[in-house]
Amino acid sequence: MTIRTILAIEAVTCAAMGIGLVAAAHSLTGLLGLPQDLLSAAGWLLLPIAVFMAALAWQAQPWRAGVWVIILGNLAWVIASIAVLFLTTPNALGAGFLAAQALVVALLALAETRAVRNRPLPA
Repeated sequence: MTIRTILAIEAVTCAAMGIGLVAAAHSLTGLLGLPQDLLSAAGWLLLPIAVFMAALAWQAQPWRAGVWVIILGNLAWVIASIAVLFLTTPNALGAGFLAAQALVVALLALAETRAVRNRPLPA
Protein backbone atom coordinates (compact mmCIF):
# COMPACT_ATOMS: atom_id res chain seq x y z
CA MET A 1 0.00 0.00 0.00
CA THR A 2 1.35 3.45 -0.86
CA ILE A 3 1.81 6.26 1.61
CA ARG A 4 -0.81 8.26 -0.27
CA THR A 5 -3.36 5.49 0.15
CA ILE A 6 -2.60 5.09 3.85
CA LEU A 7 -2.84 8.85 4.40
CA ALA A 8 -6.14 8.97 2.52
CA ILE A 9 -7.58 6.14 4.63
CA GLU A 10 -6.36 7.82 7.78
CA ALA A 11 -7.78 11.19 6.71
CA VAL A 12 -11.22 9.64 6.21
CA THR A 13 -11.16 7.70 9.48
CA CYS A 14 -9.80 10.73 11.36
CA ALA A 15 -12.54 12.98 9.96
CA ALA A 16 -15.24 10.40 10.74
CA MET A 17 -13.99 9.99 14.31
CA GLY A 18 -13.73 13.76 14.76
CA ILE A 19 -17.25 14.38 13.49
CA GLY A 20 -18.60 11.51 15.57
CA LEU A 21 -16.92 12.70 18.75
CA VAL A 22 -18.05 16.31 18.28
CA ALA A 23 -21.61 15.38 17.33
CA ALA A 24 -22.12 12.70 19.97
CA ALA A 25 -19.86 13.73 22.87
CA HIS A 26 -22.81 14.09 25.23
CA SER A 27 -24.21 10.64 24.41
CA LEU A 28 -20.81 8.98 24.38
CA THR A 29 -20.02 10.29 27.85
CA GLY A 30 -22.65 8.05 29.40
CA LEU A 31 -21.86 5.16 27.11
CA LEU A 32 -18.06 5.19 27.61
CA GLY A 33 -17.66 6.76 31.02
CA LEU A 34 -15.31 9.39 29.62
CA PRO A 35 -15.57 13.16 30.20
CA GLN A 36 -17.69 15.00 27.64
CA ASP A 37 -15.18 17.85 27.35
CA LEU A 38 -12.39 15.36 26.60
CA LEU A 39 -14.40 13.63 23.88
CA SER A 40 -15.47 16.92 22.32
CA ALA A 41 -11.96 18.40 22.43
CA ALA A 42 -10.51 15.25 20.87
CA GLY A 43 -13.10 15.46 18.10
CA TRP A 44 -12.34 19.11 17.35
CA LEU A 45 -8.60 18.33 17.36
CA LEU A 46 -9.04 15.56 14.80
CA LEU A 47 -10.77 17.71 12.19
CA PRO A 48 -7.84 19.94 11.12
CA ILE A 49 -5.53 16.94 11.39
CA ALA A 50 -7.76 15.08 8.92
CA VAL A 51 -7.53 18.04 6.52
CA PHE A 52 -3.72 18.00 6.80
CA MET A 53 -3.63 14.25 6.13
CA ALA A 54 -5.90 14.66 3.12
CA ALA A 55 -3.70 17.47 1.76
CA LEU A 56 -0.64 15.23 2.04
CA ALA A 57 -2.47 12.29 0.44
CA TRP A 58 -3.53 14.51 -2.45
CA GLN A 59 0.08 15.40 -3.35
CA ALA A 60 1.75 13.32 -6.08
CA GLN A 61 4.79 13.08 -3.78
CA PRO A 62 3.75 13.74 -0.17
CA TRP A 63 6.01 16.08 1.76
CA ARG A 64 8.34 13.88 3.83
CA ALA A 65 8.44 16.14 6.89
CA GLY A 66 4.64 16.32 6.86
CA VAL A 67 4.36 12.54 6.79
CA TRP A 68 6.75 12.28 9.74
CA VAL A 69 4.66 14.86 11.61
CA ILE A 70 1.65 12.57 11.08
CA ILE A 71 3.58 9.48 12.21
CA LEU A 72 4.87 11.21 15.34
CA GLY A 73 1.44 12.68 15.99
CA ASN A 74 -0.04 9.19 15.78
CA LEU A 75 2.46 7.94 18.33
CA ALA A 76 1.60 10.87 20.60
CA TRP A 77 -2.10 10.00 20.19
CA VAL A 78 -1.43 6.40 21.27
CA ILE A 79 0.49 7.58 24.34
CA ALA A 80 -2.24 10.09 25.20
CA SER A 81 -4.90 7.40 24.81
CA ILE A 82 -3.06 5.15 27.25
CA ALA A 83 -2.71 8.09 29.65
CA VAL A 84 -6.45 8.80 29.41
CA LEU A 85 -7.13 5.15 30.15
CA PHE A 86 -5.21 5.40 33.42
CA LEU A 87 -6.00 9.00 34.40
CA THR A 88 -9.77 8.80 33.99
CA THR A 89 -12.34 6.25 35.04
CA PRO A 90 -13.82 4.84 31.84
CA ASN A 91 -16.19 1.92 32.09
CA ALA A 92 -15.35 -1.38 30.35
CA LEU A 93 -16.73 -0.14 27.01
CA GLY A 94 -14.77 3.11 27.34
CA ALA A 95 -11.55 1.23 28.13
CA GLY A 96 -12.16 -1.00 25.11
CA PHE A 97 -12.83 2.05 22.95
CA LEU A 98 -9.60 3.70 24.07
CA ALA A 99 -7.59 0.53 23.53
CA ALA A 100 -9.14 -0.20 20.12
CA GLN A 101 -8.64 3.26 18.67
CA ALA A 102 -5.08 3.41 20.07
CA LEU A 103 -4.33 0.07 18.39
CA VAL A 104 -5.74 1.26 15.05
CA VAL A 105 -3.71 4.48 15.23
CA ALA A 106 -0.55 2.54 16.14
CA LEU A 107 -1.09 0.22 13.17
CA LEU A 108 -1.56 3.21 10.87
CA ALA A 109 1.68 4.75 12.17
CA LEU A 110 3.45 1.44 11.54
CA ALA A 111 2.04 1.19 8.02
CA GLU A 112 3.07 4.78 7.28
CA THR A 113 6.57 4.18 8.62
CA ARG A 114 6.98 1.05 6.49
CA ALA A 115 5.64 2.82 3.41
CA VAL A 116 8.08 5.72 3.85
CA ARG A 117 11.02 3.40 4.42
CA ASN A 118 10.16 1.26 1.40
CA ARG A 119 9.82 4.27 -0.87
CA PRO A 120 11.58 7.37 0.42
CA LEU A 121 9.85 10.69 -0.18
CA PRO A 122 11.38 13.93 -1.40
CA ALA A 123 12.26 16.52 1.21
